[in-house]
Amino acid sequence: MSKKKNFKGAKPAFGKKQSAGVENGVFIYNGPMTLDQLCKRINVSPSETIKSFLMQGKMISLNTVLDDELIAEVCINNDLDFKKESGGAIDDFTKASIFDKNSDNDSRAPVVTIMGHVDHGKTTLIDCIRHSNITGGEHGGITQEIGAYQKVIDGKKITFIDTPGHEAFTAMRARGASVTDIVVLVVAADDGVKPQTMEALDHSRAANVPIIVAINKCDKPGADPERVKNQLSGLGLLAEDWGGDTMMFKISAKRNQGVDELLEGILTLAEVLELHANNAAPAIGSVIEATLDKKEGAKATLLVQNGTLHVGDFLAVGQYYCKVRKMTNEFNKMLKEAGPSTPVSVTGLSGVPVAGDRFMAFEDEKTARAAAEKRANALITANPSGVSLADVAANAANGETTNINLIIKADTEGSAEALKSSLQKIEVEGAKLTILHCNSGDVSQGDIILASASHAIILAFSVKVSPSIKDLAKEKGVEIREYNIIYKMLEDIEEALRGTLAPTYEEVIYGHCEVRSLFKASKVGQIAGCMVTDGSIKNNSSIRVFRDDNLVLKTHLTSLKRFKDDAKEVLTGFECGLTISDNFNLQEGDVLESFGQEVVKNG
Repeated sequence: MSKKKNFKGAKPAFGKKQSAGVENGVFIYNGPMTLDQLCKRINVSPSETIKSFLMQGKMISLNTVLDDELIAEVCINNDLDFKKESGGAIDDFTKASIFDKNSDNDSRAPVVTIMGHVDHGKTTLIDCIRHSNITGGEHGGITQEIGAYQKVIDGKKITFIDTPGHEAFTAMRARGASVTDIVVLVVAADDGVKPQTMEALDHSRAANVPIIVAINKCDKPGADPERVKNQLSGLGLLAEDWGGDTMMFKISAKRNQGVDELLEGILTLAEVLELHANNAAPAIGSVIEATLDKKEGAKATLLVQNGTLHVGDFLAVGQYYCKVRKMTNEFNKMLKEAGPSTPVSVTGLSGVPVAGDRFMAFEDEKTARAAAEKRANALITANPSGVSLADVAANAANGETTNINLIIKADTEGSAEALKSSLQKIEVEGAKLTILHCNSGDVSQGDIILASASHAIILAFSVKVSPSIKDLAKEKGVEIREYNIIYKMLEDIEEALRGTLAPTYEEVIYGHCEVRSLFKASKVGQIAGCMVTDGSIKNNSSIRVFRDDNLVLKTHLTSLKRFKDDAKEVLTGFECGLTISDNFNLQEGDVLESFGQEVVKNG
């Protein structure tokens, strides 16, 4: 019988409920909010508020996140005082610790992810485990409903997460979801270690997850398990029967041979890991997958990692919330409660979360809604939390211990190994350099995901970095350093670790505007009336003038105005007046490109 839930005193503890409202003519709030949220809470017209900002040359929309200064301005304009509460907000529940050694006294099932090279039998192994689970239970023949399932051996459960591959595994970790206790690495006995095998191994190690090897297809002609063990030993995985500490099992998933021994090995490792939880705590865990169902609306597969989830609980799930009205397992069987390491499907969310989002149970709907809303605001204002060589150098210059994670991409395997060997020889006192992944080929989406999850820097040596990959890297806060000279790469890394790396700059295009009208002024010369067509035009920026798609002048702005007022920046869709430094006659239809040089940090 499961223990009764108890929200009082249960971990993790949060501050008092989020408050934002008007009391005795004072608007009390505790953090950033959108203009729409503010107007609703102080009961004023959003359109009138937007209009007042436009009169000042400020482009504000309903979804603009307001800082304290703008919140104060709106309040004052509506005859309200304002007060920001400190420490009164609900903490970001997605950053709460899932496990607590002091209160987690109940054993829990291990959560396992199966990874490996394509065609090495990962899917066959998953199907083998699923089949034995289905036929051995009372729900024989029922198709799996969710991408997670459980296997029971001698009364002990193992939870499997069915992810598409190592990139999905790492993408979830990049969002803060460390859902896996053990990785099973599948390697075909007749094919041996392949590129995706090594990638899966690198991703598992970056997550600091213990690995069990399943040497599959041992029934096939040409199978050579000992060759596989030898290859893996060269990658740092030494089998137990070779004197190492890595469990390796010879199996045939197709013939269901050795699979039971593999599952028993997982349970043995789980005992060594001493996996515990607190059944009595409110539920907390991660989203495995989510979809928008035509009949049931927003639907998510949740992995309860700690505590117990009950029908009737109120959840914040990423930036969304719900009351759990219906909860089912992988066989679509209705459940009333789900304990630690249990995957379940829930419906009725206010929106569709993403894989890796954290969820948590709260006392009531109001608190869950407030927690989700605060998370939504945090996502709006969040900046990528990546790391750059400049960050490493700054830390080193301040005397801090410096750790740097690297991903190496090179034009050939020989270059990749040479770079890896040379980088590993760099020794700087108080600094640690770790190479998470090293291979040949262009920088890929998977590299960006791994770098984002591991706070790593990508070193691209004589390989292509496409514009779409650069955009993704910028979005994820990942720095890509491109080189074609080995000694320059080594020099930059060593200087960063010593804190002596000089900053590098790159050109940034801010935006474009089109000349719509021209005026003459005796004091300043020609004034161009322009419409900003994309991005923004920044005061004091450099300018390129294009006429009929041809570059005709490179100059810089000497003034930028909105109506009669000086402006620091004018955004897309707004008109502005400007002057340039050169004695050059602009024409209507000319396109001006605003650009500048900025210190390279991330992306």
